[in-house]
Amino acid sequence: MNKFIFVSGGVCSSLGKGVAASSLGALLEGRGLNVRMVKCDPYINVDAGTMNPYQHGEVYVTDDGAETDLDLGNYARFTQSPLSRANSITTGQIYESVIRNEREGRFLGHTIQVIPHITDEIKGRITAVAKEDPDTDVVIVEIGGTVGDIESIPFLEAARQMIHEQGRSNAISIHLTLIPEVAQHELKTKPTQHSVKAMQEQGIQPDLLICRAPVMLDDATCRKIASFTNVDYEAVFVSYDVDTTTYELPLIFYEQGLDQVVLKKMGVETRHANLKPWKKMMEQFHRRKGTVRIGIVGKYMELHDAYKSVYEALFHAGLANEVVVEIVKIDSARLEEAADAESVLGANGTSPVDGILIPGGFGSRGINGMVKAATWAREHKIPFFGICLGMQIMVIEWGREVLKWADADSTEFNQNAKHAVVSLLEEQIDITNLGGTMRLGKSESVAINSSKIHTAYGERHIFERHRHRYEFANKYRVEMSGSGLILGAFTPDASLVESVEWPDHPWGLGVQFHPEFKSKPIAAHPLFRDFIAAAKARVQ
Repeated sequence: MNKFIFVSGGVCSSLGKGVAASSLGALLEGRGLNVRMVKCDPYINVDAGTMNPYQHGEVYVTDDGAETDLDLGNYARFTQSPLSRANSITTGQIYESVIRNEREGRFLGHTIQVIPHITDEIKGRITAVAKEDPDTDVVIVEIGGTVGDIESIPFLEAARQMIHEQGRSNAISIHLTLIPEVAQHELKTKPTQHSVKAMQEQGIQPDLLICRAPVMLDDATCRKIASFTNVDYEAVFVSYDVDTTTYELPLIFYEQGLDQVVLKKMGVETRHANLKPWKKMMEQFHRRKGTVRIGIVGKYMELHDAYKSVYEALFHAGLANEVVVEIVKIDSARLEEAADAESVLGANGTSPVDGILIPGGFGSRGINGMVKAATWAREHKIPFFGICLGMQIMVIEWGREVLKWADADSTEFNQNAKHAVVSLLEEQIDITNLGGTMRLGKSESVAINSSKIHTAYGERHIFERHRHRYEFANKYRVEMSGSGLILGAFTPDASLVESVEWPDHPWGLGVQFHPEFKSKPIAAHPLFRDFIAAAKARVQ
């Protein structure tokens, strides 16, 4: 029988449920179990595709083209769990499905209610993930929001029902809560007590507690928490602030015995844990020497999570190159207003950088600032990496500065541009709905021999994920390549350009896809690895 672990949170949001759930997944995989991860999001949006990055952070894209919550990025970085649209469940999806079935008469005229119809739909989707692969051992289900949120109630009720139906040895509850610190460094357990009480009012008695605290809790505090929450003392764990990296969390939880207690409660016997990849990663972390400063020129710089996977991939690449990667956040609108790029990016400026990366994005704000950054990087031989929009910026910059087409642009920003070097994909022309209609998900690219992209991957056939509506305009291929721009990769039928490179440059590369989604701390993505290697070589 499949085992189910429900991970909930209390007191406040952003405590790290996703990282805690992912860390547990990594530990269980280390013990030889086949793990699947699921995120239940209480928002009524069908998916994260149309949500503002300032409010919700990045959109994580799966192989099958689902636009999901950024927590699935945590699952991908920490575990080997395959991810698809089935692994992201939202309130919007649930109600949309139930209402559609009602309209089709599938409920035989019954009154549709939250219980049982909504909760049955939730349970059905969770169990469907377990049934996808007959070898699945454990499904870890993260419930978004915090206990007490009105929108989370149907998901908690579904969890309560599954724990009752499956039995305590087959379905358990892990509750993550906060231990705040007040004056004189005094730790307070009362919020945790109230949070567990709120869970009990939902009909769920947590089997394990993970206490988010600034420091490791002493034995007396853990015993107090156990006594007041009806949780076994051995089942109280601490997720404390670390001065290294959150990727150390699986090792921290292992030292506390989190996986052992989980397996004991579920009656699972496994082999000894194999955590060699995580230990090796931490050895790389401690061997890092020197610093490279990477300027991220983007549109959504105020919220760190807006480019979450990019930042993480850069960190992974730093581990692979055993160098510290310092992120310099540069608002492209600020660069647009600057007198010259040198004042912001150059060695004499306030933020000298050793490499520049332009990530994905939408809309015209700050585009000219990005073009200015690309020109500066190309002319000064600064390692440059353009992702999605960043590649399109390289094409626009080449048209303006090398081919001297002053009006070179994308039709996304200027419908009337004479030289529209980036244009809307043909299949997008008649689309009016914005949600889930872009070129999305895994697609094949074929690299040309001896290109930088070919060198990085070590193979010509590349599979990466896309999320865009605009592409390199094919009508300008001859003029662009004839003037020196290297077209480094294409779709298998050669109908679309997937990568461009600057000639006579140490590392100037743009890709239309999103490689950041496939990078892991124990396996840095080859493009990010080589980008940081080029920046490190420049510093040395």
